[in-house]
Amino acid sequence: MFDLERFIDDCKKAVQATDSHTAVKELVEAAVSDRPALMKALGEPTRGSVQRLHVADDLTIINLSWAPRMTLKPHNHNMWAVIGLYTGREDNIFWRKVKDAEGGLVEAAGAKSLGEGDVAPLGRDVVHSVTNPLDRCTGALHVYGGNFFEEPRSEWNPENLLEEAYNVERNMALFEEANRFFDAA
Repeated sequence: MFDLERFIDDCKKAVQATDSHTAVKELVEAAVSDRPALMKALGEPTRGSVQRLHVADDLTIINLSWAPRMTLKPHNHNMWAVIGLYTGREDNIFWRKVKDAEGGLVEAAGAKSLGEGDVAPLGRDVVHSVTNPLDRCTGALHVYGGNFFEEPRSEWNPENLLEEAYNVERNMALFEEANRFFDAA
């Protein structure tokens, strides 16, 4: 049975022991290995949302629900992350910075599709964009090695792929926008 408070405490201990995401990855793998128990504890996602489960300077844990067909443009975290899907699908495009390009230009460098039960560690320098390709919500447990909401970071304009400042409030509003679009459909 998944116990949210124990999971948070275990993640705190793992982060205090090391700045690596390896121990946290094992905790997330264990959590998503019993998806029915995890969904019972967190609830089945029915709308796009960012539920803050724990936020501190060294650790953020989020229950993230992607609305159907929702896409987030290329962005970085400037901290390691571990993502574990408990329902749905998440398609990631990974981007790399173009050397000697002005304006922080990025280019596509790879892709990975995550499904139910998959866990993906992301290094602190990873740039990725995310899409839920399904007609239903996707649910994922996201754990970050820092304060996800306060860390200065970047996002890339999807039209010209140039770097700009990441805007937390604007990106959180995208979830409500995606929900309105889903409700209208």
